[in-house]
Amino acid sequence: MADGSESREQEWADCVARVRDLRDEAAFASLFDHFAPRIKGFLMRSGADAATAEECAQDVMATVWHKAHLFDPARASVATWVFTIARNRRIDTIRRQRRPEPEDLGWGPEAEPDQADALALQQESARLGRALAALPDKQRTLIERAYFGDLSHSEIAAETGLPLGTIKSRIRLALDRLRHAMSQERP
Repeated sequence: MADGSESREQEWADCVARVRDLRDEAAFASLFDHFAPRIKGFLMRSGADAATAEECAQDVMATVWHKAHLFDPARASVATWVFTIARNRRIDTIRRQRRPEPEDLGWGPEAEPDQADALALQQESARLGRALAALPDKQRTLIERAYFGDLSHSEIAAETGLPLGTIKSRIRLALDRLRHAMSQERP
């Protein structure tokens, strides 16, 4: 039985490689036919309604198509990689649903900001820029990807090949350094 599952896993890895290297639509169709219904079921068991699960499964499979180059068979099986993407999409969906709606936008021109407020904001931005520049390169790069690149920790780990725990630790250390630097430099 182990031989059958190993050969099946090799088939999935080969499909991902063909999607990555050749943009092989038939290989992607095989992956889609196998994984999309399983992802939908997984998401529904985790509490998603059918429409959300379907939409999320479609999104996950689109990610598989676009990010096949990030798959590393030495780090995980295809199923683990695909279901990790699905789990992360589910978490993102839950977070979006829990966010409050933005306030209604007013009509007409807004009042000009107070000059003192504008100067304070400009000074705060300059302090933040200096604090970011003072971070070690490894931490600054991760902060930029997480906050300016709008990537999740898992997406950063997939892109960099670093363990998720390392990503989280470096970001946490960087944020602590930024807080400290910003509190020290207050006028």
